[in-house]
Amino acid sequence: MLGLGTWQNTDADECRNAVQTALEMGYRHIDTAQAYGNEAEVGEGIAAADVDRDDVFLATKVWIDELAYDDVIESTEASLEKLGVDYVDLLYVHWPSREYDAEETLAAFDELVDRGLTERVGISNFEPEQVREAVELSESGVFANQIEMHPLLQQEELREVCAEEDIEIVAYSPLARGAVFDVDVLSDIAEKHDASEAQVSLAWLREKGVTAIPKATSEAHIRDNWESLALELDDEDVAAIDAIDVEDRRVDPGFAPW
Repeated sequence: MLGLGTWQNTDADECRNAVQTALEMGYRHIDTAQAYGNEAEVGEGIAAADVDRDDVFLATKVWIDELAYDDVIESTEASLEKLGVDYVDLLYVHWPSREYDAEETLAAFDELVDRGLTERVGISNFEPEQVREAVELSESGVFANQIEMHPLLQQEELREVCAEEDIEIVAYSPLARGAVFDVDVLSDIAEKHDASEAQVSLAWLREKGVTAIPKATSEAHIRDNWESLALELDDEDVAAIDAIDVEDRRVDPGFAPW
């Protein structure tokens, strides 16, 4: 229910060390992407850690310029080479944008599953109608939709659609890129439990059945996030967070589908 995100972790040594530190602390889910420019460093961190590769749930994403059929295949083969692995556990369509053609792109992903280069197909930043279309077209099935989600962007409709389709939700930017530290509701709950606002946010996502992948580079932040697994929110806490009625989207590129 908790992974390490690596978005914007572009310092080579910092990225390698963060991945190794997280795995040796107990994390088993590592998330990267072609667009992050750090697949090689993520792979080196995994190789350096005292953890078997087969015990690591590794995910990467195919960028929007690589979503034509042949490009999906070729770019994924390149990703695996950079990562230094034979397969990934989950491969996402990063955004339904630019070269994305649902039928062609998802057929390529099915081919990668058949070849054993990925074990699961994922989608990312898909809105409800695109989720349903992907489910209809993917022969392999859609395992997860990775979306921005946190107490300031609760994504109720998407959660309902994904639940109906039996699709896991993975939350990126689960700390709203730091904005959760300035929310009084979260600060009050954090004080009540002698926890951090980050831990409260991650615990709330876990209560919703959502896997969070906060980015962290320092050992202190990696550990603070990990310790959120020990935090149990009560019904009053969850209700207070549920009642935060804002929509503060932190990742909003011009090619987004919304």
